[in-house]
Amino acid sequence: MSDVILEMAEKMDKSVDAFKVELAKVRTGRASISIVDGIMVDAYGSSMPLNQVGTLTIPESRMIAIQPWDVQMVPAIEKAILKSDVGLTPISDGKIVRLNIPQLTEERRKDLVKQVKKVAEEFRVAVRNIRREAIDILKKQKKDKEISEDDLFRLQDEAQSETDAYIKLIDEATVAKEGEVMEV
Repeated sequence: MSDVILEMAEKMDKSVDAFKVELAKVRTGRASISIVDGIMVDAYGSSMPLNQVGTLTIPESRMIAIQPWDVQMVPAIEKAILKSDVGLTPISDGKIVRLNIPQLTEERRKDLVKQVKKVAEEFRVAVRNIRREAIDILKKQKKDKEISEDDLFRLQDEAQSETDAYIKLIDEATVAKEGEVMEV
């Protein structure tokens, strides 16, 4: 395999990993720490990720508990959660902040499936763009007489088969997440 194809596969691999991270952020009916990933709390004069100001646990299947290391951080944590786009309301007893994950309605589940499909399509396009860039590099190498025309066609076929494999991974992850979202 040529260096161009290997580099292309590496970039596609990173795209698929990024896609899986994005999928984890899509809320299902169950509690998941990934729901609150990316929430930044104003703490000690700077902005810090939520998981760096306290312990995050899932005591029940529909609840996330956040126990700050400094009890004075509770109001800042509540404020950060309300400002975020997770759509959950924090409940606090002064020591622990709890997030109850409500049961999803059928309509909300369908909206989430649409969101999953949209994200999947964005990552499919990203994978195809990586393939296109690799093929452009190969065509330039052929033009500069670094590779033969036969090599160009063989490498284009390899690029296409790699692309198909990564798109299949995205499709499989999408179907799995759709099933998870629609599960009652």
